[in-house]
Amino acid sequence: MKLAVFDFDSTLMDGETIDILAFAYGVGDEIKTITDKAMAGEIDFYESLKKRVSLLRGMPYKEVQNICKNLPYIDGAKETIKSLQTAGYTVVCLSGGFRVATKYAKNILGFDAEFSNILHQKDGYLTGQVGGEMMFEFSKGDMINRLQTLLKIDIEDTITIGDGANDISMFDYSSKKVAFCAKPALQKKANIIIKKKNLTEILKYI
Repeated sequence: MKLAVFDFDSTLMDGETIDILAFAYGVGDEIKTITDKAMAGEIDFYESLKKRVSLLRGMPYKEVQNICKNLPYIDGAKETIKSLQTAGYTVVCLSGGFRVATKYAKNILGFDAEFSNILHQKDGYLTGQVGGEMMFEFSKGDMINRLQTLLKIDIEDTITIGDGANDISMFDYSSKKVAFCAKPALQKKANIIIKKKNLTEILKYI
């Protein structure tokens, strides 16, 4: 058994979910500025996540759901996941974004499991609060370590794919560290760099 772990935003999905929600709610420029700094590793991910979600307070949850069911996926995502599974990989998505997006994407793209954060909503509106397992810079690496223990998979049989600074912790638990159309902070830590925006490029290294 082998393990392939993908980031979601700007890796499996073409964009950042929180930025797309923000522009729909009229706070896009403010949130995107924070997102860009977080993905570049210039500010703490946890603090940036809380700040960005707070700016979505009052957004109708039905609108959030509708947007997350219509997100654009990266070219080759579905084909790559299927090819990895055929090659014996369990494919997992770890996202610092939101389950309202990743849970739906699981059914579309076909990965085996997803772990992400929860946008808190009450009475049909976002409260501006967020919780979950993927809120910290170390979260993804910690989750991979637990999955490897559970599934009895070692580092040599693990590949990780991401684009931003909050994906760096994944690389400590994988032999193949893929920076996909990534920020410089992640490229520096990678041993595979892909600049073409098509996930099937990964299959050349499997």
